Amino acid sequence: MDDIHSPLTVRRPAKHLLTIIMVIAAVAVGIFVGGFKQRMDDQKILAAAKTEGALITVATVALEGQRDTEKLILPGSLQAYYSAPIYARVSGYLKSWKLDIGDDVKAGQVLAEIETPDLDQQLKQAVANMESAKANAKLAETTAHRWRNLLKTDSVSAQEVDEKNGDYAAKRAFVVAAQANVDRLLALEAFKRITAPFDGVITSRHTDIGALINAGHQSGKELFMISDVHKLRLYVTLPQNYAARIKPDMVVQVDVPEYPGKHFSAKLLGTSESVNESSGTMLMQFEVENSSRELLPGEYGSVTFIFPANEKSLRIPAGAILYKKEGPFIAVVAGNRRVMFKRVEILSDLGTSLEIAVALNVNELVINNPPESLMEGDLVKLKMTNSAEQKTTASSMTPNAASKTKSQP
Repeated sequence: MDDIHSPLTVRRPAKHLLTIIMVIAAVAVGIFVGGFKQRMDDQKILAAAKTEGALITVATVALEGQRDTEKLILPGSLQAYYSAPIYARVSGYLKSWKLDIGDDVKAGQVLAEIETPDLDQQLKQAVANMESAKANAKLAETTAHRWRNLLKTDSVSAQEVDEKNGDYAAKRAFVVAAQANVDRLLALEAFKRITAPFDGVITSRHTDIGALINAGHQSGKELFMISDVHKLRLYVTLPQNYAARIKPDMVVQVDVPEYPGKHFSAKLLGTSESVNESSGTMLMQFEVENSSRELLPGEYGSVTFIFPANEKSLRIPAGAILYKKEGPFIAVVAGNRRVMFKRVEILSDLGTSLEIAVALNVNELVINNPPESLMEGDLVKLKMTNSAEQKTTASSMTPNAASKTKSQP
């Protein structure tokens, strides 16, 4: 008999079809789970970005490492080692001048000559008065001698002899006075020739031939100014905070604008040993060798002091200080980016910067110009100013914060 096939007969599915279905289901579940996790991560990143954007952004101070020395630059004034204004001691008219500005002079060298007709006549009169006094004294001496001989024979009284002796003594005194007056006028006559008091250079001349000369410094300008410039004196006003760090015979560096890159040395001569009440500074005097005559008296220069560094000191901008009722503070931020306030002691005020004493940890950064709203423990965002600071900040961030930053698109 023929086989009979029924339409209701069911065939079993192949085994490989079941495997395909399971793979498809697994892929679908993976896509769903991966998408859900990505959305969660994106939400976390977005929330972290919003939180980061709400933080206060602060800038930190770039601090130098430990210094072996500390440099202080101050303005200084250079003056001649010796300087003397030359005035006339006698009145008259300038007859001639021998040297002009810039000329080198030796001690005793004649600078100018003055005509003094009045003084010449006074000298002639004084000499005549002296000769008259000498003649009167000679006569008085002869008279007194004769009266003393007459006293021996009792021809005159002792009183009369004493009177003649007294007259002779008075006449001798007149001679001495007349001689002193002549000597005085002769000394003034010597001042008709104006001479240099020391070796130096003429730095100014304020007279000319025929000019009326009045004796004394109150009658007008000096005739000449002479300066000894083989050495110069350097004057510097040092802030009081550095007064205790000055050592005897210390040497400083001097720079002047006309010789850029060239340095001159100056040795300490002494200090005023007192502080000016109005400026809070101490005057210092240095000596600068100037045999080459490169430096000029009256000019200004920059004076560089090199001090041993204070191991406890730190120099920061003046804006980094917070002044509270308890005293001065600084705001620092560590690796967790949390703000912390530290009390400091101001060692010196250098204008735009301050030298302070404070202990800082290696990972602590000082905040510059901290806002008044900043509170202890606040989480802040650091402002990147250069690659070095970025590197420092990145290494100081917490691992979670660093991973979030890297995962941001």
